[in-house]
Amino acid sequence: MVLATYIINHDDAKVQKDVLKIANKHLYFLLLGIYITKFAYNMGILYIVPTPVGNMEDITLRAIRTLKEVDLVLAEDTRTTGVLLKQLGIEVAHLQSHHKFNEHGTSAGIVERLKAGQNIALVSDAGTPGISDPGFFLAREAVAAGITVNCLPGATACIPAVVSSGMPCDRFCFEGFIPQKKGRKTYLESLKHEQRTMIFYESPHRLLKTLTQLAEVLEPERQVCVCREISKIHEENVRGTLIEVAKHFEQTPPRGEIVIVLAGISSKKDKKSKGEKL
Repeated sequence: MVLATYIINHDDAKVQKDVLKIANKHLYFLLLGIYITKFAYNMGILYIVPTPVGNMEDITLRAIRTLKEVDLVLAEDTRTTGVLLKQLGIEVAHLQSHHKFNEHGTSAGIVERLKAGQNIALVSDAGTPGISDPGFFLAREAVAAGITVNCLPGATACIPAVVSSGMPCDRFCFEGFIPQKKGRKTYLESLKHEQRTMIFYESPHRLLKTLTQLAEVLEPERQVCVCREISKIHEENVRGTLIEVAKHFEQTPPRGEIVIVLAGISSKKDKKSKGEKL
């Protein structure tokens, strides 16, 4: 309105032309802003939904409602998720496979569905997607496309393990699975001076080997807690030094899902060992 009045009241044709250019630019950006706002408003939401790692009662009310309401549920294994949904009495519109072997091929199509306004939930077989499970790649692609990504609070194995271990949990680092072959020794060496409590996931058949190697590379008296079958009937925490816990599992072969919580080196020992090197 101000620009229009200025054009009418001004006699200079060049000035009028310049003002019209400015007005057209303002109109262009205004329309672009409206389009972007409308486009963003109409896009769907990607929900990262944790599922129980053991006890079915660990599912949250919000997770149940979200799974009921979304247009599509992406599952690491549709058979496992199908059983879970049936037990919870949830009927979903569509269930689609999404795992580490196909996520690079399917994510682009999923992002397009989100852009079109569909709300989609991602679940893994157990726990929170993205934590040593598929999830990171799709979340990154969705964020890059300007899509809202909401991760619901819920079940995971690493947090109960570190909290129940009795070790400091004000500062800790999650390391996931230790490399099986390539770079394994170098990786373990890199943990020597880590002062934070460390959390690892491990399979039962590799547990004894891992505990033995940690004792060799770090120190045999380092405190450790092996948490087994978290949130299940046979849940167990085995605490002691690396040597003591390794001996326990020599006599009692481990079964089920394993989380290793390892104490960090004390600041005094760290300073002493660095001083010895010098």
